[in-house]
Amino acid sequence: MYENEDENADKSGAEREDAAPGWPDEPGDTAFTIKIPEADPLVRAGFPAHVTVLYPFLHESRIDAATDHELTDLFAGHDAFTLTFDAFRRYPGVLYLDPWPHDPVTALTKDLTRQWPEAVPYRGIFGAGLAPHLTIANDEGPATQDAAYDALQAELEPRLPLSCHVQTVQLIVWDGARWRDRTEYGLAGRF
Repeated sequence: MYENEDENADKSGAEREDAAPGWPDEPGDTAFTIKIPEADPLVRAGFPAHVTVLYPFLHESRIDAATDHELTDLFAGHDAFTLTFDAFRRYPGVLYLDPWPHDPVTALTKDLTRQWPEAVPYRGIFGAGLAPHLTIANDEGPATQDAAYDALQAELEPRLPLSCHVQTVQLIVWDGARWRDRTEYGLAGRF
């Protein structure tokens, strides 16, 4: 699906060549994402619009009926919420939208990592992880990113703000070629 490209994109081309242990993804890796279809028309990164909740989670082989039940309960313990996207931000090589508020997303991440402490956000490559974000573009290097992303941001800014009602979180799995949906977990109080 999309995390592999997205997360590798959060690093410049030089950093990708000298990738830290844990890259690239292995078949059976899983992640939790929030789909943001309202932002799909803005994304130029080659994957659907999403906000990562936790990447990576457990290997797919470890997600059995008991784990699925625990996940169902965990997500049902969180209320549905609305994210608003009204500001662009940048990481090196990445133009992204900053979702507001961050708290509902980070609360999900904290609960998942509290229950499964071996699920370290971004394999620890970015320390405590990255703030919630929705990648718009990630194909520019240091020499071209400022001009390219300034132009793209100017083109897309009139389409903001965007709001998205978040009622589910998607468990996705890397099959060795792409990310695929596995399970959708509902939040409490769906709209």
